[in-house]
Amino acid sequence: MGKSSTKPAAKGTGKGLGFQRYFTKEGVNVYDLFNYEKRTSVIRNPAGDAVFEMKNVEVPDSWSQVATDILAQKYFRKAGVPQPDGTTSSENSIKQVAHRMAHCWQSWGERYNYFASKEDASIFYDELVYTIVGQLAAPNSPQWFNTGLHSSYGITGKPQGHYFVNPDTDQLEKSTSAYERPQPHACFNLSVMMTW
Repeated sequence: MGKSSTKPAAKGTGKGLGFQRYFTKEGVNVYDLFNYEKRTSVIRNPAGDAVFEMKNVEVPDSWSQVATDILAQKYFRKAGVPQPDGTTSSENSIKQVAHRMAHCWQSWGERYNYFASKEDASIFYDELVYTIVGQLAAPNSPQWFNTGLHSSYGITGKPQGHYFVNPDTDQLEKSTSAYERPQPHACFNLSVMMTW
């Protein structure tokens, strides 16, 4: 990711994270820094029959077929994604997935004043997208599965017992939907059961 600790906070604020561009360029759409192609992803059973097939999976031409298959088969949201014709369907591009994650993190950071300025928030987004699309870094699987489904697509889902500390009130609250405040981490703290 970009150099995050060398830029001072915005003048007058005295706080917030500052970012400088490292991989991206000001005025250039981050997604345009890659060449893309459309591929097919297939899972076959031992008899050779296709049990999963997705065509027109958009990825950078530098990606391996294995990376393409993992994205298409595991990480694409398969339902509820708004399409240009007004219907809903599946994600089909790394651009969609990178955007929903990076945009969610950016918007949460802006909501709670993590950034020194709007420009820093924009650089943060671009640098994150570049590292995801360019395969320089990747979040854990629960982030790929869940992050940004609500903020990008309006997907809610039945509550799953998640709790969060509301930053506005400092109070523990129960989430009202599965994706508005997901728990996109790989480890969970469970109650301890002692036996003697």
